[in-house]
Amino acid sequence: MNIDIKAVHFTLKEDAREYLNRKLGRIHNAENMIIDLLFTLTKDKDFAVEARVNFRWGVSVHLKETDFELNPAIDKLIDKLDAKIIKEKEKVVAKR
Repeated sequence: MNIDIKAVHFTLKEDAREYLNRKLGRIHNAENMIIDLLFTLTKDKDFAVEARVNFRWGVSVHLKETDFELNPAIDKLIDKLDAKIIKEKEKVVAKR
């Protein structure tokens, strides 16, 4: 699984990067299903955290979450990502 993290309009500090990596531990069981996981963190009035997930069976998913603080935005996005991975896995298993 390739993970790319990009910050726009601000410098991503190492502690924020480590926080995101810790949260990604929740989806470690999906590493064999995901080819690319691309994060874009943007700072305008508030923080927008976006993720593009490319599954190995060709499905690409885009998720976005916003919050006034970076860490709560990451938490919300990881919750959405976790739910989406479960849903996609169920779809693939149902097609077998």
